[in-house]
Amino acid sequence: MHARLVRSAAAVAVAAAGTLTWAPAASAEPSEPTPSASAAPADTPAPDAGSVEITTKDTAGDVLPGAVFLLLDSAGQEAGRGTTDAQGKLTFSDLAPGVYRLKETASGSRLHEVVADQDVIVTPGAATRLTITDPFKAAKVLLQVKDDKTGKLLAGSTVNIGSGDKTLLMLTTGSDGMASGKLPINSRTGSDFWVKQVKAPAGYDIYKPSKEFKAKPGDPVTVTVTNAKTATTPPPTEKPTGKPTEKPSDKPSPGQHGEDEDVPAPSMSGTPTADETASSTTAPAPAGSLARTGADATPWLVGGAGVLIATGGGALVMARRRRTDNSTEDGFAER
Repeated sequence: MHARLVRSAAAVAVAAAGTLTWAPAASAEPSEPTPSASAAPADTPAPDAGSVEITTKDTAGDVLPGAVFLLLDSAGQEAGRGTTDAQGKLTFSDLAPGVYRLKETASGSRLHEVVADQDVIVTPGAATRLTITDPFKAAKVLLQVKDDKTGKLLAGSTVNIGSGDKTLLMLTTGSDGMASGKLPINSRTGSDFWVKQVKAPAGYDIYKPSKEFKAKPGDPVTVTVTNAKTATTPPPTEKPTGKPTEKPSDKPSPGQHGEDEDVPAPSMSGTPTADETASSTTAPAPAGSLARTGADATPWLVGGAGVLIATGGGALVMARRRRTDNSTEDGFAER
């Protein structure tokens, strides 16, 4: 009864004042506190995130600034894109562990080629470091083989092209007398090469010397080889009969003397001359032996001279006797 009187008095007082209203307090159902914005920074990487660090160079060891790379995740979505700095470096950070695909879309130099795509594995809390080596652009070589007189392009010629002691390329000219290929370059200023013909066009002599030339990255170069026609002999004017012909011999036949040979005349007295005696008594030289010298004929000459002296002396004595007999007979006739 006492509580009801108190409540009635309070209600009357509020109604008389006209300025107070009753309402439940806001704290009757307390709400959850609002979290502070600094409680969890959004840029803080996950504790298991990794990164990829790239350094780009060429085959000569020089760094390549301006190379552009694209990184794709396992789903093929872009995970990063960037360009190498003045030191040729580029970093992809805050990467979830996994396998990524790295693509080079530009080398940043007109002298270099991009490399092929490659897979990159990102491990938790570690940096994966890669060195990308961009090759120099290949030189384009054009081979021409020509006639050295007319300049006509010749088909069917094969040449080897190389550097140092290695053959790098083999080219064969087609029906247009030309062939083309690519040569690797290992320097910004170019590389030295040689060309050597290993097969000549039909009807031409092979060009034996090797020629040297230089080619630069990405530049075309023309190499020309000239060939001379193979020399041919004229056909014979008379058709061969197929029968062997006898070649006239300059040697006199047995029993015949040459035109310039001196033949000793036979002696009138019937006595053989010194030449006849020497020729009849001298043994014939065997075929193929060397000619005898004058010293070998000396005894025969001396003997022949003796015979001539004896013969002449006998003839002189006989002549004197005949004269004596004739004079005697004449004397008897006169008496």
